Amino acid sequence: EPEIPQNTGNVARTCALTGARLHLVGPMGFKIDDRKLKRAGLDYWHLLDITYYENLEEFFCKNPDNGNFYYFTTKATHRHTDVKYPDNVYLFFGKETKGLPENLLHDNPQTSVRIPMLNNPDARSLNLSNSVAICVYEVLRQWNYPKLLCEGKLRDYEWDV
Repeated sequence: EPEIPQNTGNVARTCALTGARLHLVGPMGFKIDDRKLKRAGLDYWHLLDITYYENLEEFFCKNPDNGNFYYFTTKATHRHTDVKYPDNVYLFFGKETKGLPENLLHDNPQTSVRIPMLNNPDARSLNLSNSVAICVYEVLRQWNYPKLLCEGKLRDYEWDV
């Protein structure tokens, strides 16, 4: 249930550049054609593999749990780096203001995970799009970055001496 279009645009860009499929579950706090959403995702929208769902019930009906669902939350006891992520994994993130539903976390304690952070009452959690990027790259790191370009190359450059 994303609420902030810029976060969703940033998540979309991460998905486009990593080959991750994006599942957007409603209700959303904006229209999918929102100008801020498009701006945050820049010109990567055509690179996305994206599916929309009206709500969690529709998502679960169309994507049965094969033990590959991981729920990211500040309320979990397992660290995101301690999990060995299987193929075809789904990474769940909650809405910016409330996170994931408590009943979902309660029913899935073994697959609820957290990103370690300071215990500061004035700072609830990391930004949603930053959390997604951290966790997507942890999964890809464990899988040895399949299909990703893992080295760059400098442009040819003539040095003035």
